[in-house]
This record gives sequence, structure tokens and C-alpha cells, in this order.
Amino acid sequence: MITFPNAKINIGLGITEKRSDGFHNIASCFYPVNWCDMLEMIPAKTLSFQSTGIEIPGNPDGNLCLKAYHLLNENYHIPPVKMHLHKIIPIGAGLGGGSADGAFAIKMLNDMNQLGLSIEEMEGFAAELGSDCPFFIENKPVYVTGRGEVFDTLDLSLEGKYIVLVNPNIHISTKEAYSGVTPTPLSVDLKQLLTSSINEWKGNVVNDFEHSLLKNYPVIDNIKKSLYQKGAIYASMTGSGSTVFGIFDDEIDLSNYTEYMVWSGKLD
Repeated sequence: MITFPNAKINIGLGITEKRSDGFHNIASCFYPVNWCDMLEMIPAKTLSFQSTGIEIPGNPDGNLCLKAYHLLNENYHIPPVKMHLHKIIPIGAGLGGGSADGAFAIKMLNDMNQLGLSIEEMEGFAAELGSDCPFFIENKPVYVTGRGEVFDTLDLSLEGKYIVLVNPNIHISTKEAYSGVTPTPLSVDLKQLLTSSINEWKGNVVNDFEHSLLKNYPVIDNIKKSLYQKGAIYASMTGSGSTVFGIFDDEIDLSNYTEYMVWSGKLD
């Protein structure tokens, strides 16, 4: 079985409160995009995991795909598999690639073993892997609150628009990103703004991480400005960075972004 875990972008990201458990409450829209990894699983005599493509730092035993297997195995005693992850989505880039890999592993293992898990049950397991993981179970636009695991339906479609994602090969740690943010309640109704015309978003739909990170990393700021110069209806950094996206009515020339990791495509 092969599947293609996809990235997501944050459209707006408010850091609204520091929680007593050490996490932060947020308000954001998660929107899926088709920049994808590739994940293969086949039945095997012993559990194994390997990865190719972009090098994944750290111990492979900590990969969320393996953690997903162990989580389900604890509950359902599933047979071993051989996993092969081909990593394409940039790491530490605000795109949720690792979270997608873990969530898609849960869905694959559910299908392979005919566990019959509901969406809610799979989201519950995914939440044990990480805050962003449950989103990728249904994988559709949602308004997100809590620490990133509370979803509300959102009447938002960017179907037919073009998106450009530019990653400047900068890894920004979550600790660094949050160090420059002072949690503040939203000053606007973000959910209402997101369901208004996209032409209203510029200057109003804001990623709170940008305030410090665009100063610390001028290249990110320059990319955002260049996307607007190329005609973006809306541009923003996604997540805690460093990827920047622009949404356009039409395809654009990407030749001046050759030194970066770039993906573009039509939104569903």
C-alpha cells in the first residue's frame, strides 16, 4: 500500500494564550496543499522503517510513522510491516509534513488491518502523536483552536486558485519561534474574516510569528514581499516558518526562486 501524505498551510495564526500545561492556545485555519511525501507499507515478518529523500534528523525510532504503528499495536496487536518513507516536504518548515506522515500511517494501518476505526477514533490516536496530526485524518479546511486539535467547520474554498510555496532552507525551531511571541487574544474575528473575500485578507489575516521572525530572517520578509510584487492576492509565512506561500489567480514565473525549495500547484 502506498499513500501520499500532504502538507498544510496556516492561513492566519494567532497565539492567543499560554496554557498551564506548557502548550499555547492558537487560532488558525489549516488548509491542505498537495506538496506530498510518499509512504509505503507492506506486510513483513518483522517491523522495520527506512527513509529516503530529504534526510530526517534524529533517531529513526522516533519517527511518527513508527510511533503510529506502536500506538495501534498496543491497542489492537497488529502484524508487523515494512515502512518506507520518501521525504519530499521540507522539515521544520511550518508545513506539517511529519504530522501528516504520522496521521497517514494511522489511516493506512487502519485500512490494512481492517480495524474499522472511526474518524473520531483515528483523530484521538493522532492527537497522541502531536498537536497537528489529527487535522490530516479528514484532511479538509478547518478552523483550529485549542493547541491545534479543536476543529470547527469552515466554509472556505480556494478551489481554482494557484499557490506558490517557497522554502528558504532555514530551520526555525518551535522554541525560537515562540520566544518572540507574546500571547494576545485576537483583535479580529478571524473565522469571519476567513469566510469573507480573500481580497480582504491582506493586512488583516496575520501570522503572529511573523512579527519577530521576519525581522530576524530578512530573507523570509523578502520572499513575502516578492510574492506580492508578483501579484499575490494574499501572502504569509505558514506555521512557525520558514516557508512562505502566496495565493494567485494565475500561474506565475518562478525562475527567480531557483535557490530555494519551491512547489506550486492548483488548490482543490
